[in-house]
Amino acid sequence: MTFWPLIKILPVKTNFRFVDFAKYAGALSVVAAIASLILVLFPFKGPCGGLTCGIDFRGGTVLEFSTYPKATDLAVVRAAVSDKGLGDVGVQAFGEGAKAGVMVRFQNPEGKDANAVKSQVRQAIQQALGEVKFTNDATVGAKVSGELFTSGILALLVAIGLMLVYIWFRFELQFGLGAVVALFHDVLLTFGLIAFTKMEFSLTTIAAILTIIGYSMNDTVVVFDRLRENLRKYKKMPLREVIDLSINETLSRTIITGLTAILALGGLAIFGGEALFGFSIIMMFGIALGTYSSIYVAAPVILLWGVKRGVEEEATPIRFGAASRP
Repeated sequence: MTFWPLIKILPVKTNFRFVDFAKYAGALSVVAAIASLILVLFPFKGPCGGLTCGIDFRGGTVLEFSTYPKATDLAVVRAAVSDKGLGDVGVQAFGEGAKAGVMVRFQNPEGKDANAVKSQVRQAIQQALGEVKFTNDATVGAKVSGELFTSGILALLVAIGLMLVYIWFRFELQFGLGAVVALFHDVLLTFGLIAFTKMEFSLTTIAAILTIIGYSMNDTVVVFDRLRENLRKYKKMPLREVIDLSINETLSRTIITGLTAILALGGLAIFGGEALFGFSIIMMFGIALGTYSSIYVAAPVILLWGVKRGVEEEATPIRFGAASRP
């Protein structure tokens, strides 16, 4: 098999004029970013504003139990407690062997006694599974949940800051600014998607956004690396043409990599169940957005800011075994 037809659909070499549409794409990105910001912040109330907070950020109750030596069907547990009006319900297995157990997390409905709700949940689990040994229960308060929310947002900001430092040292400051603007764009629009679709915002969502930051940065670095090479190679070519050339030269690689990840995540969304559906959708949206932002956010920022067109030649590679010349 010398080729795969689906890959051959993509031309080896393209000559799209991306920079010509940068103004329109920039206007679209600004409008989408403002709309996302409004969706995320409105209504202005804590801790999550317009986001649908999960139990990690709103507080709730955690029950732990064991059915050892029998295995526990998590789908049965989830079905038994999901119709009790408990809001966000999380079911997770932990441990192995005699230490294996299941953790059920749920929100306490307003106006109901927490102990009475826990008793109802225990009864529902026992009716679904039979003999169950409850090992622990705890209540997560609003203060702890607020600290988790603050830590999650801080983790996102630190990740973006570290990316700026990395790009600054590897390339130049203007490259770093372009990458950070693209990252803020991706994160803000991803938050907008979560707010618009009323997806649960939890620590799992934070993990998905951190992964998107890493993927988007990888995509941007590929374009920037080719751009730097072409700036050295074509010293007299206008910057906008060098940017178009660099994006076209990396386009097929970017599309194939992105589609591969999206196909894998699509399978995860379909067959991974309810617990992984939101995570998969956020990741697919973020990967597609990262590809767009590396072309129409990061690169145009460099065009606006400008770069230093040095006259130095690239270092001559060292050939081992060859005699040195004066």
